[in-house]
Amino acid sequence: MRYLTGLALSVCALGSTPTFAARSMTINNLRCENVPNPLGIAEQRPRLAWKLDSEARGAKQVAYRVLVASRPELLSNDEGDLWDSGQVQSGETTGIIYAGKPLFSGQRYHWKVRVVDAAGKVSESALAFWQMGLLAKSDWHGQWIGYVAPKAEANNIPTLEKASWIWYPEGDPTKDAPVATRWFRRNVTVPAGRAVQNATLRVAADNSAVIYINGKEIGRARDSWKSRKTYELKDALVPGDNVVAISVANEGTAPGPAGLAAQLDIKFAEEEPISIVTDAQWKAINEQGDGWQTSAFNDGDWVAAKSLVAVGEGPWGEIASGSIITAPPAPYLRHCFTIDGKIKRATAYICGLGLYEMSLNGRKVGDHVLDPAWTRYDRRSLYVAYDVTENLKNGRNAVGVVLGTGHYDDHVLAVWDFEKASWRDNPKLMLEMRVDYEDGRQQVISSNDSWKASTGPILFDSISGGERYDARLEMAGWDTANYNDSAWKNVELAEAVKGNLVAQIAPPIKHTQTIVPIKITEPKPGVFIFDMGQNFAGVPELHVSGPAGTKVTMRCAELLHDDGTLDASNIENFVKRRDTEQLFQNDSYILKGEGREVWSPRFTYHGLQYVEVTGFPGKPTLDNLRGLVQHSAFDAVGSFECSDEMLNRTQQNTLWAYISNFHGYPSDCPQREKNGWMGDAHLAAEMGLYNFDGAANYEKWLDDIHDEQKENGVLPGIVPTSGWGYSWGNGPAWDSAYPLIVWYLYQYRDDKRVLEKHYDRLKLYVDYVTTRSKDGIVGFGLNDWLAPKTKTPVEVTDTGYYYADTRIVAQIAEILGKSEDARRYSELAQSIKVAFNKEFYNAQTHLYSNGSLTAQSCALYQGLVPDENKSAVVEALVDEIKNQGYHMDVGILGAKYILNALAENGRADVAYQMLMVKTEPSYGNWIERGATTLWEEWNGNQSRNHIMFGDVSAWFYKYLAGIQAGSPGFKTIVLQPHVLGNLTSARASYNSVQGKIVSEWKVEGSQFNWNVTVPANTTATVMVPCNEGTAVTESGHPITETAGLRFLRWEKGYAVYAAEAGSYRFKCAVNGD
Repeated sequence: MRYLTGLALSVCALGSTPTFAARSMTINNLRCENVPNPLGIAEQRPRLAWKLDSEARGAKQVAYRVLVASRPELLSNDEGDLWDSGQVQSGETTGIIYAGKPLFSGQRYHWKVRVVDAAGKVSESALAFWQMGLLAKSDWHGQWIGYVAPKAEANNIPTLEKASWIWYPEGDPTKDAPVATRWFRRNVTVPAGRAVQNATLRVAADNSAVIYINGKEIGRARDSWKSRKTYELKDALVPGDNVVAISVANEGTAPGPAGLAAQLDIKFAEEEPISIVTDAQWKAINEQGDGWQTSAFNDGDWVAAKSLVAVGEGPWGEIASGSIITAPPAPYLRHCFTIDGKIKRATAYICGLGLYEMSLNGRKVGDHVLDPAWTRYDRRSLYVAYDVTENLKNGRNAVGVVLGTGHYDDHVLAVWDFEKASWRDNPKLMLEMRVDYEDGRQQVISSNDSWKASTGPILFDSISGGERYDARLEMAGWDTANYNDSAWKNVELAEAVKGNLVAQIAPPIKHTQTIVPIKITEPKPGVFIFDMGQNFAGVPELHVSGPAGTKVTMRCAELLHDDGTLDASNIENFVKRRDTEQLFQNDSYILKGEGREVWSPRFTYHGLQYVEVTGFPGKPTLDNLRGLVQHSAFDAVGSFECSDEMLNRTQQNTLWAYISNFHGYPSDCPQREKNGWMGDAHLAAEMGLYNFDGAANYEKWLDDIHDEQKENGVLPGIVPTSGWGYSWGNGPAWDSAYPLIVWYLYQYRDDKRVLEKHYDRLKLYVDYVTTRSKDGIVGFGLNDWLAPKTKTPVEVTDTGYYYADTRIVAQIAEILGKSEDARRYSELAQSIKVAFNKEFYNAQTHLYSNGSLTAQSCALYQGLVPDENKSAVVEALVDEIKNQGYHMDVGILGAKYILNALAENGRADVAYQMLMVKTEPSYGNWIERGATTLWEEWNGNQSRNHIMFGDVSAWFYKYLAGIQAGSPGFKTIVLQPHVLGNLTSARASYNSVQGKIVSEWKVEGSQFNWNVTVPANTTATVMVPCNEGTAVTESGHPITETAGLRFLRWEKGYAVYAAEAGSYRFKCAVNGD
């Protein structure tokens, strides 16, 4: 397996000896608004924070003094001309609110902090800074500009005009077909000896369909009656007998319209084409038999389908069709300017929508890719600030910007309707460069109508579709001052964006590592498949030599067909209409023919493990392709490893899935959708915070949610959204991303600002859900998604999240001093708990609802089980787990609940057994099947890179290593490892906002060894696993002789100690759980 290079944190070896020398504390990791030395912040009262390091036991801060100055030399003289906090008697190191003089646009402010420890020793930090962004629209001096080359209109795509809507003959399916699934078949004969030139199947179904050709699934369609789905079948058909088989589910809670419309067109090299449409010649049934999808199946007992109405009639009306307007080539913009003095500092502020790449004097500025991050553009667009002091020179300079479409001008049509987004427009640019000279002058270079424009080698770009690049059209030196741009056009002035311009200060997307392929195959002549050995998000990088005009095409996917060819069916099944430009993850490069050429796409990213290369000049080797991993480049803050390789691989797979699904916002999958599904995001948020410093990224996404919330409180299922997801794909189990992630940021980082910022909107949401509740029970939206066998009523999981959200609002109200709100929402939460138990709890069986693993663990995890019932409910859950053979018969909600509920209630041993199962459904089965990321479904269908089952990684930290917060921000820590099953060791570190916490244990023979680090300025409750009365030593000494430790009690197989900051080495006799 591949490990994430550059993201692993080391922990101390078990044999290391702690240092007890008393030293002054060192201050590090100074941050402003959760970012070190940020450029472009908008907050007038920014949050400041730092960390402390000390090898002395009991090290703590008792006072601090923050100095903020306009010039760094003032700080050298201990002068804060903007703010001197004075010596504040406090141990706080996070959330220190700037309270000095007003801050101004574009200004840089320098700061440092001094702390005093308990012994009166003073320590001082190095200098840090933050720079304000452009705070008002009037601070921008430029104009929005762009350039649009003429667009070309593609040929009309064939329609379904010859087909009829059909259904199983029952009642009037145009009005009241039952909520059920029906099955349809049509035999098709391809005459022997005829060469199929192309074959296209178009399908429209109400509601969802699964399509098979000759027994093989080729795609799925949901609500395709709005805009049909298209499938290419040339390689799926065989000479002789074939069968098209389609299952269609009429979804909902009550009868309604249901139907299927389809048309298969087969064209031959010479002979007349064949066209098959849905009509009464299709067969239908209401209960399918095994093998119903195959041509050999005997459908003699099936009945003729009922022809309802012609396509275009009935309740479905016209199905979207017609021509596609292809995107124009990417615009290249340039401008020259003169620098005439010694520069003190130069800052460029740029917003290029949807994506941009900027260069100065022929060199790319910065190392970001896919900037800026996606937002609801008509409410908030992000600009990026760069320090470009070193990029400029005296004399004539040139700035160049290439614009990509991104999500701003999404022209590959999929079911999420982003082509209809209210913000959609042609790419555009706003740029302001401020040059401050040493002599006090300031020069402003901005985008305006004096800039020049052209098109270049990027012929087409799409965030989901890919990129087409013709290297013959490259313009050498186009972004330098000496380039002759006399043939270039004038730029076009563009309409200003409707929303606010806000600085992007969260860690940007970067290329973080390079993957070398492990294998090449040639399943068909001239078709080469590169196996990257790892599923990841990013782009392929082509290394090639050949004649000018040679076109090399790269298609990216996660799966292979049985014959070794690329299988992209699981990522293309949400495309609405498709021609050459409508394929997902398809890149092409046309050679210029000048030696070795290296190219990778610039304005797209893919999810992939396999790359199909066609058109390659000659036979490629492994040296001809690389994989560039791209994701939001947050720092790693955690590491976990244990003695079991399967659990280690699960941890690594979770990390890969997480970084694959964070590109400025948390997504579900990096290939098929790239959507910010709310449910996926909150289910993975805790594991994300344990492993990565993504707080600023989550804060950005919380702002996105705020932008999308309607005034009545309703939230969409995906964020950002074009407007899709307010009536499907949401509901409390998904919407709870908003309150939960706000709460997680507080719990993990002690961040009260995020509570203050979002409290009113969270209250609005809970009030909205209350209007949808009936006697305290809620039941709308999605439920335990993708449970493999046992389904849990949506009312159980929805009401569980309704209760959790209400409790969060009550707790936030208490923290913020809103006592009346705290009382009201606490009472509401209690009433929901009573209603939940009344509705779902069976006192005789101790089961909730239908007794599913999800229902039972939901009640426990969400805190809905009364104390007097807990032991019985846990026992009933464990019994059902055993009945299931310790398999994960849960969906994504249950996967979050069950491991935590078991461990929280003293049955971590059962959770461990579930994680050790290697048959389906289980995490171990994915490992057995070669997974390198987490999958969307336990059976491996659909996406092979989803993060929604990812909370297992957080469980490793919490329970195997035993690192948990005792209070917000890990100011106090609980260290309670679990020695389970055959595990002989586990080690983890977590670099919290207070400092690095380490828990590393190992069983050697009959002895348990445990190394612990409690960071400076914190305390911990340390729970050593051992039988009552067992002797415990620290660094070879009895606890009573050890500084920094105090015995508290014996508790359920643990000796419990209060520990001051410091490093400890515990030893005792083994006591496994």
